[in-house]
Formats: sequence, C-alpha cells, structure tokens
Amino acid sequence: MALSLTEPQRAEAAVNVQERTSPGGIAYWLVEDDTIPLVAARFVFEGAGAVQDPDGKAGTANLLSALLDEGAGDYDSIAFQTLLEDNAIRLNFDASHDNFSGELTVLSDTIELGTELLALALNQPRLDEDAIERTRAQIMAGIRRDLNDPESIASRLSAETFFAGHPYARQAQGSLDSVPAIGRDGLLAHHAATLAQSTIKVAIVGDLSAQAADTFVDTAFGGLRQDPDLQPIADMVIPTGAQALETQDVAQTVIRFALPGLARDDDDFLTAFVMNHILGGGTFSSRMFKEVRQERGLTYSVYTYLSARDHSPILGGGASTRPERAQETLDVMRTVIAEFVENGPTEEELQQAKDFLIGSYPLRFDSSQKIAQQLVGMQLERIPASYMVERADLIRAITVDDIRRVADRILKAPLSLAIVGQPLS
Repeated sequence: MALSLTEPQRAEAAVNVQERTSPGGIAYWLVEDDTIPLVAARFVFEGAGAVQDPDGKAGTANLLSALLDEGAGDYDSIAFQTLLEDNAIRLNFDASHDNFSGELTVLSDTIELGTELLALALNQPRLDEDAIERTRAQIMAGIRRDLNDPESIASRLSAETFFAGHPYARQAQGSLDSVPAIGRDGLLAHHAATLAQSTIKVAIVGDLSAQAADTFVDTAFGGLRQDPDLQPIADMVIPTGAQALETQDVAQTVIRFALPGLARDDDDFLTAFVMNHILGGGTFSSRMFKEVRQERGLTYSVYTYLSARDHSPILGGGASTRPERAQETLDVMRTVIAEFVENGPTEEELQQAKDFLIGSYPLRFDSSQKIAQQLVGMQLERIPASYMVERADLIRAITVDDIRRVADRILKAPLSLAIVGQPLS
C-alpha cells in the first residue's frame, strides 16, 4: 500500500484491506505495505472495558491495562521494559468504558520479538505486587490532581448525572476509594474473564506478508480463552432536563450538557455526524463558535460532540466561561440549539461541512498506526472496508432537509446539565 503524497484526497482509497482468518480461527484485517520496514497492529477486546469492573472496584480494567507491560513470563518489569526500549518496540494497553485495547508498533526485523512480548503480556502477565503498588500510586496521584481541576470535576459530575445507576456513571480510572480496593486476585480474575478470542478485533498494517500476519495473530492471541465471561450491561437512554451543580470557587464556570444520541448503526447516524459538525463540532465555522465566542466573546472554547457508546449514545457539549456570564452563555447555547431545530442549516453551512469532512478524512490514513486504528474502529462499528471509499458519496447525498429532520429528532428535548462553579442567576 503506497500512499501518494500528490493526491492526499485519495489516501483512503489506496488502503487495500484483506479480510482474513488465521489458521487458528481468529478474524482480522490486514494491509500490506512494504514502503517502510514497520508493522503496526491495533486490537480491541469488545465489551471488556471499565463497564466490567466489579462494584466497589472501579478502575480494575484501567489498572490492568497499565500493568500488562510491567512484566510477563520470566521477565520482571525492568527486564520487560528494557527489551521494549532496546528494540524500539512500542507496546501499550488502554481501557475505555466499553473496551480493552492495545497497540504494537515494531520494526520488521524485530517482529518475532515483538510478537513474543505481546503474547506474554496478554497470556502471562506477572502482576507483581511491587508493580501493582507503583502503578496504583501513579493512578491515585492522577485522581488527586483531578480533584482540583474544574474540567475533570465536570466530567465526573456529568457521568454521575447523565448515567446515574449505570456503569458509565463510574470513572474508568476509578476513585480514591475504589482503586485501593483492587487486589492482585481481582486483576487476575478480570484478565481471565474478559480477554478472549471471540471478542477481539485486530488490524495489522505494514511490512508483513499474509502468511506472517497469520503467524502473528495466532501467536499473540491464540493462547487466550475462546469466549469471555462478561457481565451483561443494560442499555439506557439518558434523562432529559436533569440538572446538577457542584459549587466551586473557580475562575471559570464549566457547563456540560447532553441529550440522548444515536447508535452507530442507526440509519441517521451519518446525518447526525454532519449536523453535529455544523452545530458545534470543533471548527471555527460552527454555529456555537460563531454565536458564543465570535459574536459575544463569552468563552474561548465551546463545542458539541457525538458519543456512540455501546449502551447509551449521547450528543453532548459544553463551554467554560466567567462566573458572571455563565447564565448568558447557557442561554445562548440553548438559543442556538432551538434556532437550529427550527430553521436547520443553510446550504452554505452544509456545503462547508461536507467539504471539511470529506477533505480532512485522508488525514486519518497518513500513517500505519492511524490506518490500523481506523480499521479496528470500523470492525467494532460493523462497517465494511468499502466504507472508506463510499463515505464521501454518502456525505455528499445529505440534504438540508435531512439535517432538519435529524435535528428535530435529537435536539428538541430539554438539555440535561452538569455545572461546576457558582449557582447560575
């Protein structure tokens, strides 16, 4: 796979995806690219994230993800990390609310060692007590820092308000109460129950033949149990009109809001994606930016976003502003949303959004690591590989009437709010 620098708009079309199954029966996607001697692999265990943390032990998946490269097999933490560093091998793990993921980036001539270390980390993590306590202390220090950060406080308050009674209400990194309660036995139990072959999504990009990729997949993941023992997680629709305030003497009042969103497999999701971009999706051309920042100077940053979590998708947003202007900021954001529902976008706004979303898409494919990340995400979302070239036409086909219909579907309900600062007027 050679990406042309003279035609960046065609980068995604140059990604030739092979959908393969290893001799051991593990499905994966492969992109062969021998332009540089590098292999990037991305893998995700679906459903194995923080939602599986036991009650009272939030942060289990997060702590486990931080420990898998802290020693495995016969290698203690120092020996394992030395092997990674001396051979320029990048191995990382992470736990979101929904999933447990990892990535390996390795030079072609050290792929066998990289595969061995990945297999050891996944199948034989040492979880030595000294590594657990050192990593626990690092996580606890981060949680303590967050206690004094208004944005982090707002994230916690938002989760507790919008997802009350659901595992999403817990912080993935845990709390000062829950992290000390996590022991080695709990980590081993979480590892044994959640990391399994049947839920893994794998993407490999780089200087690796199909036969070698088969060997990599079976060596790295073939030793895992076939099926996980996951606890069922209920779907939920977040409430509308809920409000929570955490009074803090802060220089900037933080406002977060949310509405029920759309699942990734909803027929209207792509239209909602374009709608969100126009409304407040992170560029200087958005309605929120123009009205809240540019016209009134109420805040430096105002935004909306779509979050397609597995069990409760939302449309969220927020801003930070001076306490005396917090009520005005919230009022303007509400007005922008109401006017968008009533009138929809202009043809010019829609065309600008299409141009940006189509034109910027190749930037997601400008490195092997990014391509692997995109491909594993597509597998999680049940999107075919052909979507990479079909996406532009799907976006071009969206009309102003489509946006108005989806805005009416999503944006009409009262906002749920989480505010950190002084009470609003």
